Amino acid sequence: MQEASPYRIRKQALAAATALALSAGLFATPAFAAGRVNLSGIEASHGHDRFIVKYRSGNASLANVRASLGRVAATRFGGNAVSLGHTRRLAIGADLVTTSRRLDRVQAEALMRQIAADPNVEYVEIDRKLRATMTPNDPFYASNQWHYFDAVGGIKADKAWDATKGAGVVVAVIDTGITSHTDLNANVLPGYDFISDAETARDGNARDNNPADEGDWYAANECADDDPASDSSWHGSHVAGTVAAVTNNAKGVAGVAHQAKVVPVRVLGKCGGYTSDIVDGIIWASGGTVSGVPANANPAEVINMSLGGEGSCSLATQNAINGAVARGTTVVVAAGNDNADVVGFNPGNCSNVVSVASTTRTGARSSFSNYGAKVDVAAPGSEIASTVNQGTTVPAAEGYALMSGTSMASPHVAGVVALMQAAAGSTPKTPAQIEAMLKSTARAFPATPSQVIGAGIVNAEAAVAAAKVAPIGTPITKGVPFAVARGSSGALTLRMDVPVGATNLVFTTTGANGNADLYVRRGGVPDTVRFDCKSAQAGSVERCTIAAPAAGTYYVRVYATSAYTNLSVLGDYATPVVVTYSSSTAFPVPDMGQVDSPIVVSGRTGNVTASAVVTLNVTHTYRGDLKIDLVAPDGSLYPIKSSSDSDSADNVIGSTKLNLTSEALNGTWKLRVADGAAGDTGKLNSWSIKF
Repeated sequence: MQEASPYRIRKQALAAATALALSAGLFATPAFAAGRVNLSGIEASHGHDRFIVKYRSGNASLANVRASLGRVAATRFGGNAVSLGHTRRLAIGADLVTTSRRLDRVQAEALMRQIAADPNVEYVEIDRKLRATMTPNDPFYASNQWHYFDAVGGIKADKAWDATKGAGVVVAVIDTGITSHTDLNANVLPGYDFISDAETARDGNARDNNPADEGDWYAANECADDDPASDSSWHGSHVAGTVAAVTNNAKGVAGVAHQAKVVPVRVLGKCGGYTSDIVDGIIWASGGTVSGVPANANPAEVINMSLGGEGSCSLATQNAINGAVARGTTVVVAAGNDNADVVGFNPGNCSNVVSVASTTRTGARSSFSNYGAKVDVAAPGSEIASTVNQGTTVPAAEGYALMSGTSMASPHVAGVVALMQAAAGSTPKTPAQIEAMLKSTARAFPATPSQVIGAGIVNAEAAVAAAKVAPIGTPITKGVPFAVARGSSGALTLRMDVPVGATNLVFTTTGANGNADLYVRRGGVPDTVRFDCKSAQAGSVERCTIAAPAAGTYYVRVYATSAYTNLSVLGDYATPVVVTYSSSTAFPVPDMGQVDSPIVVSGRTGNVTASAVVTLNVTHTYRGDLKIDLVAPDGSLYPIKSSSDSDSADNVIGSTKLNLTSEALNGTWKLRVADGAAGDTGKLNSWSIKF
């Protein structure tokens, strides 16, 4: 949402190699000696066959090096033999060691720890391949596009580009359409014009396959009373340029995901655009079917909506968003520019979206940016350079401009999502995974913002790294034993996802004989030093219990200190109890009055653990009169719908999600319906709350 916008490398062994065997699932873990194992650069998504080994003497003879490596190779595990050889000595006195095939992360780490177990070894690390760091030659990049690289307020896009530039990902920009621009055209795919009203569209017809921006200028008082005249904004072109302007072409500006493609979806024209058109645009952009409209040949993995207006999330919009998300599309939206709580502005307050606030070059909240608990992350949105047209009303020559608004912040995040999905490759992330990664990798604000604006400033480098790291370990299912017929000395790595609200997380092992210890850790593979829970009893019967686990991925390592057979590993937890409480008592909604419908919740413990779902059925002859809130037992208000003079439709029927995690479960919950204008009446027929 723009500020003041209308709607609002051949390997050669030089010495005889000795055999080293690594099994597919069990790896030796010798006692750690003084040698340092540097795991930096050991990425799960890449194989490793080159290692740098530094001996403490600094000039160890090749004979001694070979003997050391021979001792490592003398440890055998059975199967998948790998030859280990000395390639050359480096100028610093370290040695380059290679393996006959690439090793995955777990195998590489196991080998490195074996090498480091030699007390003569100072350190061992991966022989990493580095690449030139990209600095685009676009003229405005260094001088104006601070928002990509600035150490304080930037999103570290320049660092992310060393890993990916977004190739193969499609981003739909649902906006005013697009204008022809030589710094953008090469990255634009066919789009569609969804504006159904010819006057709003200004193209002489209704919907068609031409998403060209015809200009959104308007005269004074044409859109609203006391509304001054406005020139065309070329808003969609500016947003699209931030997402995917052609980059490193010695021209203009750079785009966040400059090898991604943009599908322009035109929904905004003179005085804005209708929810009905926007809803169809969301469905079509994400690969859904819209009657009378040809199928989208390029369904988007990301949708950007830099648009909005006052009021609660439209039920139609929410349904369209839910459909897009179900099809795997991440929906990124602007939080709005009213310097107010986003709870009162849609679609920034809708569920299943990534809602984005705006920050300045100093990392502070932009003065205009909306804020609040529904904001997910922030991104630069003040004085952002991108592509536009220079026409005052109708399109003219192409150009560039600085714009400010959460509209400019949102496409930064949409571009980062495109980079993440490109990095994820053949295993794209779900919208929920994308949102969680954006939040968990966000940069801390340089100073505490004046209002709550999400988890931090989006960090492209860290988000891309999170998206491309392949899961470690074998996944296990809640309540389903994982059987291992036989194991020798070494470690077995498993993982299990635990949801929000789970309790009494328990991992157990049982075995007929032998000895195996159990280690558990959330968010990372445990070892004998780093763990959340450890069980090391004699034998193979172990148990780790975490009474109140935080949500996330839990990694389990079984360390065998002697061979075992018929080992069984089980992970289990208590699932959150979800209950629906309903009221079918009808209450009249008086004209210019208010009514509360109570539901009493008892017999529960603790707070609400996840999103609550409120379903309501209110019949009314002019729903714009209505303001609807959920009242918590402590009196806190959670807005569901605000009043709107322009909403003349009947009834409010549907469901919405609310974040009530700060509220205790027990107590009297109320649905409050207030009629704020004269002339119409209605009835609160029923409602329910599920948590």
